[in-house]
Amino acid sequence: MFTTGRIIFASFFVIAFLALMIFSYKKDAKNNKKYYQNGALYVAIGIITVIALLFLSKFLIKG
Repeated sequence: MFTTGRIIFASFFVIAFLALMIFSYKKDAKNNKKYYQNGALYVAIGIITVIALLFLSKFLIKG
């Protein structure tokens, strides 16, 4: 199913991808604090709103 070459390639790919993601995050951390204040709060409010709308539509359609 998985050859040794594929496993090695996948391992190197994951390691390189994670290393580049960490490097990019550290590089952009200062800008993220400046431009995206309270970003997690807005995302959480959006997710809760979508879930609430889904439940509301479920009860309105059912009833």
